[in-house]
Amino acid sequence: MDYFKNLLDLLKVEREEDRTQYRKLTETTSIAERRANGLTWYPIAIRGSEMSRGDYVSVEVERTTHQDIPHQLRFGMPAVLFSNHDPRTDRVEGTISHQSGNRLRITLRVDELPDWSRDGKLGVEVLFDDNSYDEMEAALKLANSLAEKSDNRLINVLTGSTSPTFHPDTPPLSLPRLNPSQVAAVGKILTANELAIVHGPPGTGKTTTLVQAIKALHKQDNKKLLVVAPSNTAVDLLSEKLHDEGLSVLRVGNPARVSERLMALTLDHKVADHPAMKEARKLKKQANEFKNMAHKYKRNFGKAERDQRKALFDEAHRIMKEVGNTEQYVIDDLVGKAQVITATLVGANHYTVRNLTYHTVVIDEAGQALEPACWIPILKAQKVVLAGDHCQLSPTIKSAEAARKGLSHTLLEKCIKLHPEAVSLLDEQYRMHEHIMGYSSQVFYKNKLKAHGSVARHSLFDSDTALVFVDTAGCGFDEKLDGTSSTNPEEAALLMKHLTQLVTDLSTRYTKENFPTIAIISPYKQQINVLKDQLLHTPELQPYSDRISVNTIDSFQGQERDIVYISMTRSNAEGEIGFLSDIRRMNVAMTRARKKLVIVGDSATLAGLPFYADFIAYAEQLNAYQSAWEFM
Repeated sequence: MDYFKNLLDLLKVEREEDRTQYRKLTETTSIAERRANGLTWYPIAIRGSEMSRGDYVSVEVERTTHQDIPHQLRFGMPAVLFSNHDPRTDRVEGTISHQSGNRLRITLRVDELPDWSRDGKLGVEVLFDDNSYDEMEAALKLANSLAEKSDNRLINVLTGSTSPTFHPDTPPLSLPRLNPSQVAAVGKILTANELAIVHGPPGTGKTTTLVQAIKALHKQDNKKLLVVAPSNTAVDLLSEKLHDEGLSVLRVGNPARVSERLMALTLDHKVADHPAMKEARKLKKQANEFKNMAHKYKRNFGKAERDQRKALFDEAHRIMKEVGNTEQYVIDDLVGKAQVITATLVGANHYTVRNLTYHTVVIDEAGQALEPACWIPILKAQKVVLAGDHCQLSPTIKSAEAARKGLSHTLLEKCIKLHPEAVSLLDEQYRMHEHIMGYSSQVFYKNKLKAHGSVARHSLFDSDTALVFVDTAGCGFDEKLDGTSSTNPEEAALLMKHLTQLVTDLSTRYTKENFPTIAIISPYKQQINVLKDQLLHTPELQPYSDRISVNTIDSFQGQERDIVYISMTRSNAEGEIGFLSDIRRMNVAMTRARKKLVIVGDSATLAGLPFYADFIAYAEQLNAYQSAWEFM
């Protein structure tokens, strides 16, 4: 089927580009640069090792310095343990089997630790993640063969060759905590035979709605459900909320947030707690002891020692096989009892749950999910629920060519266009003052969003305005190019001045404990560095530094603050705005604020794009336009 062949081609282009970028990052750079790029932990110390599945050895390591550097070492990623004495030869590959804080466990493809691991200078580095690409490719190939030879209704609906169907009788729903549009969405999910879509604009309670829908689905047919999302953070949030609603949840994989409550839901934790594992742990200890005894025969070799060593190893392996069987029994038992399995898209194919099938799969944050990854969980089900917002950030794609040829179009986007009858729009938001919401609703949601009574007019204080556009046109604040990213130090300074005035005013109205939360965001990474630096050098703001966060727009998706400042950064005579023209990213930025949104930018540069020209007109209508000259 051309549909899947085309996706396979795009995925190939993306994999090649991703690999090329990874090579660039690793092959020519020093260990310090790789560490700064988040690819490497170095130095590390080994905190323990033991035998694990399939006669491999599993090692727990800890990074002992540079602990504040963000990193990309995640559960399930391929990685390598290496020695910096001779990194080319002293290396063993494996897979990260757990990661939290500054510790991780890596399962190495050897049955004993190499000698060089005792000589210090050790590190762990992420390898290129072929596994995720392999999983996506395999799913697309399987989808293609199913589409060609059988009448798979779900595949036909998702690829647009047939329309979704719904059974006529909606069960009467009593969901007092939900508003009418949320109840309607749950109703549509329950009556759908193949596909239902929940379109959740910012602040409309998409997660709350999904949780109630999943609960109702389980009640409807008492079958196991699969709930997935592209990011660990989204999976964690759903796992906790489903657990709070009394469902028995099994979280496959390694949570991003290390809370006790979440850990208790993970497969690892439940396996360790299972009564049958007590005996297995004793056996494992015994196997490790046999193995350590075998190592003693390493130095002085004769035939007798060799035989003795082999006998000890054989016994250790035999015991580990028994442990493996017990573990498998425990996993099967736990998976069998779970009502909801939660995982990331690729995690849905983890070896522990790989062969399960489900009646329904729910994909949350589907607007940020790469389509090939969605097919991994979809092929395990007869019905799919997609939830998300295609008017917010789309997935990150490394290859410009693949993006241009359609990889950036998500399955959510395609299905909303193909099957409007399957879509439920959540139309009431609980986050923003109506003036903050208004422009976004007009441009992205056909003016259908309304603000709930509890937030429609809420403000920082009685006479305050919820929206401000501070126009720097004519101030001569020209942007500078810093590497590949734009900065505008003068605009940043003006923003700090504006914020300082606001904070000074608010400090007379709020105590320190209930002081409003503040986000300062910009689309440009280097401008964020400039803003962070200026914040440190603004003494009036220091007492409130724990209430102020500064970061890129992308890192605020899904979050909210009382007050949000956006530094638009771009200001030039040519009217070039670069990726500010990605209006979906701006939609995310403009909808993070609850009570006050302040946008600082140059109208002369921005207004070349109708989106910004119309926004400035919207601000003027609300009397929310200020010239920067008022602050100069």
